[in-house]
Amino acid sequence: MRIFRILVLFALVSGSGTSALAQDFGAGSAPTIEQIIIRFQGATNVSEQIVRANMQVREGSELSEVLIDRDIRSLYRTSLFEFIEVKRETLPSGRVNLVFELTPRYRVLTVIFDGNDRIRDRRLEKEISTKANLVLDERQVKEDSEKIREYYQKVGFNRISIYYEIDRDRSTGFGTVTFKISEGAKVRVSSVDFTGNDHVKARKLRKQMETKKWWFWSWLLGTGRFKDHEFEDDLEKLRDYYREEGYLDVRIPPEQIRYDYPTPERLEITIHVDEGRQYRIGTIDVTGATKVPGELLKFALKQKPGDVFVPSKLDEDAAEIEKFYGRGGHLDARVTLLRVPNLQTGDIDLEYIIDEGDPYDVESIRIEGNTKSKSIIILRELVLGPGEIFDTTRMEISKLRLENTRFFDDVNITPESTNIPGRRNLKVAVREGRTGNLTFGAGFSSLERAVIFAELTQSNFDIFNRRSFFQGDGQKFRLRLQLGDQSSEIVMSFEEPWLFEKQLATGFTLFRTTSDFNSAIYNEIRTGGEVYMRKRLFELVNGQLSYSYQVVDIGNISPSAPAVVQALAGERSISKVGFTLERDTRNKIVNTTAGNRVELRFDVAGGIFGGDSDYYRMEFRGAQFYPLFEFQQQVLAIILRGGVVDSYGDSTGVPFYEKFFLGGPYTLRGFEYREVGPKDSLSNEPIGGNTYGMLTLEYTIDIVSPVRFAIFYDAGFVNDGAFDFNPARYNDNFGVGLGLFVAGAPLRLDFGIPLTSDDVNDKGNQFNFSFGTRF
Repeated sequence: MRIFRILVLFALVSGSGTSALAQDFGAGSAPTIEQIIIRFQGATNVSEQIVRANMQVREGSELSEVLIDRDIRSLYRTSLFEFIEVKRETLPSGRVNLVFELTPRYRVLTVIFDGNDRIRDRRLEKEISTKANLVLDERQVKEDSEKIREYYQKVGFNRISIYYEIDRDRSTGFGTVTFKISEGAKVRVSSVDFTGNDHVKARKLRKQMETKKWWFWSWLLGTGRFKDHEFEDDLEKLRDYYREEGYLDVRIPPEQIRYDYPTPERLEITIHVDEGRQYRIGTIDVTGATKVPGELLKFALKQKPGDVFVPSKLDEDAAEIEKFYGRGGHLDARVTLLRVPNLQTGDIDLEYIIDEGDPYDVESIRIEGNTKSKSIIILRELVLGPGEIFDTTRMEISKLRLENTRFFDDVNITPESTNIPGRRNLKVAVREGRTGNLTFGAGFSSLERAVIFAELTQSNFDIFNRRSFFQGDGQKFRLRLQLGDQSSEIVMSFEEPWLFEKQLATGFTLFRTTSDFNSAIYNEIRTGGEVYMRKRLFELVNGQLSYSYQVVDIGNISPSAPAVVQALAGERSISKVGFTLERDTRNKIVNTTAGNRVELRFDVAGGIFGGDSDYYRMEFRGAQFYPLFEFQQQVLAIILRGGVVDSYGDSTGVPFYEKFFLGGPYTLRGFEYREVGPKDSLSNEPIGGNTYGMLTLEYTIDIVSPVRFAIFYDAGFVNDGAFDFNPARYNDNFGVGLGLFVAGAPLRLDFGIPLTSDDVNDKGNQFNFSFGTRF
């Protein structure tokens, strides 16, 4: 009997081995699939067609364990099945039947909200992922209950109570999910107070928190409500703030936080702080420095003995030491900071341990990822080259310069090892971004009324590269067509920023504009072009030299038009040379929050340059932006403008359309367009002045992204005589406004109220609706 069992076992092993060998070595010896049978265990809530659509094995094909394994994985990925088993039934013919036994997962029959008296079902359904006919996943149901809780707290129901029930029907394979909700009262935070904060004022602590007292704008900002997750983050922010003030042992025990409800709709929060002691820095030692005296490094540290122990500043000091060595090519320099509590003094002694590493030079530059941009436009932005000391600061500057081109979505510059001692490659890896843009749009402004436009821009243009769709050389191209009730415009411009591979920009602009909004008694058409050269003269200051030629056509003149307008009827040419100095340190061009921009321009028209008009113009424009508070990005902007224009030679005067006007969306917003300044005594038509000055003060604050609220004050004057800066006939206004983005363009709504008007300007309040940025 024992021998018989051994023989049977041997036969089985031999048979399985033979089968395995047949599978591995001969595809032709594998059995053929006769039939694929689908069997469901339990309720059937999945169709057989869905199962077969996720399978690769087919009836009549050879049995393949690889395909069966793939099918099992594919079916599991559908998330429709709890368990899958594949059985093989061998037929007398040698063929096999494959039996897929599937246990479907429960699916959602319906979702019920019970107890939501204040919030509709439809609104709660937007917050959850559990939906009818989807797989019933209890983990997802639990997450959805938390999402519902967060939403209720967001709208003010911080005493919300919620739990869920799942009723599974085995006969159908479906389950009903019910969210049981107890809403409670809608609550506002009426106060946030502190106890135990003996050394830090409550006002400073409140600034660290998102949980704030309800105030006038809370309904719009979404503040003044209690939210669990937000409050937990606030407590951690408070701890971080205390640690940054040297209170390393600070504690805010959750059990000592009081939540008082004087009424069901009001919440008073009292947070108890156990500050602990404030730690200071004891002795500071620097070890491991051989290339630089340790005392010199200690002198450069921001944190000194006796200062409050501030963890972030210590990390900054360590990083600055590494940067210092990096400027000398020590790429592997590392600084370890040891903090040793001094039991005798109670202070914390510091030791900076420096591993200087070896200095490196740049061997070569390797660029990758520039699939459409030429390598030269990358190389010319680098301030670090082969043979130079591998300065990590210059490496970071190079990265910023490449990012500022906006040609690439991602820029990484890193050292790369070589086989040459003391030398490393500079590896520049970029990911191309979208630099071309075709835009169609429509808009409305209080000045130009309805407009439609189409614009094509390419900031990485290549005029000679047709194969890459004219992309890759860093040139700038723009074509814009605009049609409107009061104006039309066609503009084409081109710029080469690196002429002859030198940092010298050159370009041109061609344009034709038609304007009816300047006046009701004439229209104005300008046709012409400009060529220019621009160069960085010194840090942050650009100089631009330009020549422009344009023809101005004044037509459709009303018989009641002033004599100065009728005298310039028809076409007159303007040929002028201009020079501009510009300095720009703004952090953003739109919605600027810090920095300044200053522009000084001087133009000379006529004379040796030809044309029908002889005049010169000087104009100054400056803007300074001060960030007042980080909360809601509160910013104060101060804008100053002034200019003079005057004729020279045999010219009888400056054409009225080249003079200065104020009033309207971009200047004095409490007055109609061009209404501030000299006017014709008979028709009261604005005819412009030769001197002007303007001041704007504007305070802006984020209301809710991307909307900003503004309070502004504008003042200005326009005088008839050149160099007449007497502000006696000034006009001023104040007002409020809203700024936002629509389709990527800044939209501005302003309501201006005049305060002081001159004797020829008695217009009332003005509502301005405009696109663009004021400067």
